[in-house]
Amino acid sequence: MIDGVQDIYYNVKDMVRAVKFYTQILGMKLIDSDEWWTSLECGGIRIGLHGTGGDPVPAIPCDSHGPLAGATLTLRSNDISSDYEKLKELSVNILGYHKENWGTIIVFEDTEGNILKIMQPPQN
Repeated sequence: MIDGVQDIYYNVKDMVRAVKFYTQILGMKLIDSDEWWTSLECGGIRIGLHGTGGDPVPAIPCDSHGPLAGATLTLRSNDISSDYEKLKELSVNILGYHKENWGTIIVFEDTEGNILKIMQPPQN
């Protein structure tokens, strides 16, 4: 029987560059890594990076709210304004920033072109 989530992963062309992005920019904890697989931890969830052997990661069509196909890792924030400023300062490719009644999101790309989001639920 299914008893949990093993991991959520993204394909990456350059493992070293991607690990640096996920650990140094997004603050995830490195569990283990080699050229084909890296395990990271974020809030109790295992995030994986799967090496492509240098092949490009196929582009996913997207708009300013995120990808138009596939799944998206959405990270939760308690200070999205600071996260937004940090991503801008580090020249991360930001695709969208939206304040809505359901919360605020930042849509951005990692170094490999994968799309991620950061969301802060509304303050009650």
